[in-house]
Amino acid sequence: MVTSAQIKALVESHGSGDSEQFYAIALQVAAAEARRGHAELARELRKIIQSAKERAHVYDARKNLVHIAQPQGELADLLSVSHPMVRISDLILDPVVFSRLQRLLKEQRHLDKLRSHALRPRQSLLLTGPPGCGKTLTASAIAGELSLPLFIVRLEALITRFLGETANKLRLIFEAVERTRAVYLFDEFDSIGIARGSEQDVGEMRRILNSFLVFVERHRGSSLLIAATNHGHLLDKALFRRFDDVIEMGLPTKELAEKTFRQRLSSIVGSYQIDFSKVAEAADGLSYAEITRICEEAIKHMLLEGSQQLITTDVINAISERRVFGERSRS
Repeated sequence: MVTSAQIKALVESHGSGDSEQFYAIALQVAAAEARRGHAELARELRKIIQSAKERAHVYDARKNLVHIAQPQGELADLLSVSHPMVRISDLILDPVVFSRLQRLLKEQRHLDKLRSHALRPRQSLLLTGPPGCGKTLTASAIAGELSLPLFIVRLEALITRFLGETANKLRLIFEAVERTRAVYLFDEFDSIGIARGSEQDVGEMRRILNSFLVFVERHRGSSLLIAATNHGHLLDKALFRRFDDVIEMGLPTKELAEKTFRQRLSSIVGSYQIDFSKVAEAADGLSYAEITRICEEAIKHMLLEGSQQLITTDVINAISERRVFGERSRS
């Protein structure tokens, strides 16, 4: 078990930014667990530490790079850029979703090899699913895995009330797609991908959708296009044929919810007595984002109350409060 001195040293080293001291103490904890006969836990701790050190090394190297992929001119109003550090391994994903994302990444990493055999790699992805299931975070992780900038299309700047202007802005974005390799994310995609002929369909939006379909069909560059929506059922059917892959991202199963609780709580709280199976069952039907928020609320409550330990009841109470909040927000 971690000693109080080690917990204090871990917190102090983390707070002061002394990563080497932090890792050294963490390795001491792993060694102590090995001596107690907890070999599997010790191996897991060493694996986590090594992975964290590798990510830190990559981050330090990237900090010194000057990114030239910055939108200029009118594009600066249409695109926002970030350089994600998150990885697919950092996410809790359904095994089928994880496998399909790995396939996409493998094709992106071997573009030239596939093209040398006249094969077209996957270059466009549609992510659908309820709010909070990780669509935007997945796009960030894909960009992080490929060491590419993530450009998020600012739909509020793209869509205007002037006839033809939106289509011209969309053309500018796709010119950037062909010119600058990156991951381009169209979030809340249903705002432009609404089904033609639906009640919400209007003439200008139909022209925008038609333009988007043409641009996607012509896309042959090295960039990756990702669209994300909470309302896949509202999208025009033609879109599903244009995207190289469509992935449905659902709410977590009990098993995935339990993994999420373990990840969010075990990595932050030094002392806890939690029945993870019980809290995962209590969180049935909640999204990954809601579970993350629940963990944060439970930890804040523990700290502010001066408690030394997080227990199952604390987390269950946070779940109950979250459900009440969710019901009020929907009413």
